[in-house]
This record gives sequence, structure tokens and C-alpha cells, in this order.
Amino acid sequence: MWEYEKRLQYPVKIKNPDARAAKVILSQYGGPDGELGASLRYLSQRFAMPDPRVAGLLTDIGISVIHCALNILHIKSGQFRHMI
Repeated sequence: MWEYEKRLQYPVKIKNPDARAAKVILSQYGGPDGELGASLRYLSQRFAMPDPRVAGLLTDIGISVIHCALNILHIKSGQFRHMI
């Protein structure tokens, strides 16, 4: 059994919503050309590789790209912190 409680880990209070800043963050993080899409492509391609060394390489690249995406999100949220 489990119980779903819809709440954020940390409280967020947005004082001044900025659609332009949100668009920049989302374009870098998601979308077809974003970091998250690239990492998921690497991680999904690893399952089709017959050579385990290549599969391991694709796993390492995918994880590295996810790490870059998280860094971009962290930098962007810090950059726009004065707007929220």
C-alpha cells in the first residue's frame, strides 16, 4: 500500500512570474534538442548495442549529459533567482 501526497519538497513562492526566463530554462532542459532528450537517446540506444563495452560507453555518456542538464537547471535557476 502507498499513499500519494501531492506537495513540493521545498515550498516555492513566485513573486514575479517571468515567462521569458521559464522559456529559457525549459529550452535548455527539455525539448527535442535539449539535454534531457539527448541523455534519454543515449540511454535508450545502449540497449541495442551487442558489444557491452559500447553499451557501457553510451551509459556513461547518457549519465554525463543528465549531469550537464542538472547543472544547467541549477545555474539557470540561480541566475533568475532575483526574479522570483
